Amino acid sequence: MSWIALTLTSAVLLGIYDIAKKQSVRGNAVPIVLLCNVATAAAIWLIPVVVAGLANIGWVTLSADWHSQQLISLSLREHGLVLLKSVLVGCSWTTAFFALKHLPISIAAPIRATSPLWTIALAVLVMGERPSGPQWLGIAVVLTAFVVFSLVGAKEGIHFHRDRWVLLTIIATLTGSASALYDKFLLQQVAIPPAALQAWFSVYLVPVMLPLAVRWYVRDRTSVPFEWRPTIPLIAIFLLAADFTYFHALADPEALVAIISPIRRTSIVIPFAYGIVHLSEANWRLKAACVAATLVGAVLLSLTAA
Repeated sequence: MSWIALTLTSAVLLGIYDIAKKQSVRGNAVPIVLLCNVATAAAIWLIPVVVAGLANIGWVTLSADWHSQQLISLSLREHGLVLLKSVLVGCSWTTAFFALKHLPISIAAPIRATSPLWTIALAVLVMGERPSGPQWLGIAVVLTAFVVFSLVGAKEGIHFHRDRWVLLTIIATLTGSASALYDKFLLQQVAIPPAALQAWFSVYLVPVMLPLAVRWYVRDRTSVPFEWRPTIPLIAIFLLAADFTYFHALADPEALVAIISPIRRTSIVIPFAYGIVHLSEANWRLKAACVAATLVGAVLLSLTAA
């Protein structure tokens, strides 16, 4: 499969992932949904980690091209750095899931799609990077779309400047952007193998999410009961599949990040359409214009100076 096809597949999987999240958290106990989600991902990743451990002590034999040592070769310091990533991701997911429970998906998903803007802003502030001309234009387009979204939201009684669920969505987007920059540090400077990073941060997410679930059990299980839904484990499965196809697209020597990034952002079209068609969310024409502007901004943000 070509890298473009892999990227399109990743975008579709990300869109379905957003729908699975919305279906799982609607009227449900978010802490347990989160815990079940991360436990599913951890269980999936623990299989190759355990197999790698068994291969290391000679209990099983693996083919030469199965790089099992990468999964178990992290130092104590590297495990600590990956744990910090899990805390960042845990913060991002917790705020995102709570916000998605209370916001229309046709508003929450496009706000989350502005993450390239915040990633570049953090890169400028923290790493001293300088946006190119097209990226400055992309920043202006995305900010304009965000302002228009706030006006559309006001029509539905969602005032961006004082709505706590919008604030949580923005916090989730900012922490997600910080996590993306931290990934760059872990992968490029610390040189942690991608598979090891994905495996161990998935495992460490379980203890990160556990305190919130315990708090729910002690204080909120009566007022906010948990209902099991088949979409809950699908959250982790679709996200892992989306990341798997994304990493394989990036691994292609001919792959262009400037094309991969905006193609992945088209994933917002799927939850947006779902919200309009199946959840009968309002003001779809204005929201569609904002989504289109966000996608154009994402294309511009992916461009660098020649």
